Amino acid sequence: MTETTTCLIDLLRHGEPEGGVMYRGRRDDPLSETGWAQMRRATAGISSWQHVVSSPLQRCQAFARELADARGLPLTVESGLCEISFGDWEGLTPEQVEARDGDRLAAFWADAERHPPPGGEPVSLFHQRVASAWHALLDTPPGEHLLIVAHGGVIRMILAEVLGLSPARAMAGFQVPFACRTRVRMDLTPHGRLVSLTSHGLAEAL
Repeated sequence: MTETTTCLIDLLRHGEPEGGVMYRGRRDDPLSETGWAQMRRATAGISSWQHVVSSPLQRCQAFARELADARGLPLTVESGLCEISFGDWEGLTPEQVEARDGDRLAAFWADAERHPPPGGEPVSLFHQRVASAWHALLDTPPGEHLLIVAHGGVIRMILAEVLGLSPARAMAGFQVPFACRTRVRMDLTPHGRLVSLTSHGLAEAL
């Protein structure tokens, strides 16, 4: 390679699902009307995406498919981008988990690798799964500007890869609200691949 080529990758968390805020993980709830509006607002005004990649869970995939169909873009559904399983906490609100399992919840957010959700997916394995899907995408990017529609935990694990953080530090270190948009830049240079974070937050704040 004699020159630098650049690929932009936008990571978009799904909007609010039906049922509101809870430890949802693999629970496959659809987006609420508010969630659909959040996603449409977060993607308005960006016309340069060339490919859409999505988690298979419907709170991501339904919107990703609508967007891809409306804009004539190819869509790839990637199972490696599923959210972490929260095990016994699935379907419970933060208040319910706090009341029932407060010490374990505090331990999880303090060090998710050592204290996984009871009955849930170990964070180290979650990180490996997401990292594998992420690096496969970087190795053969299907375009120069991509959109990934995924989950808060998935975006945290990708940021762990981009910034060289431990999975536990990434789980606790980032707020990823509904319809949060994150942009990563990848430069393929004569000296190797450089990946950097360029923005992170709600679209109206970027």
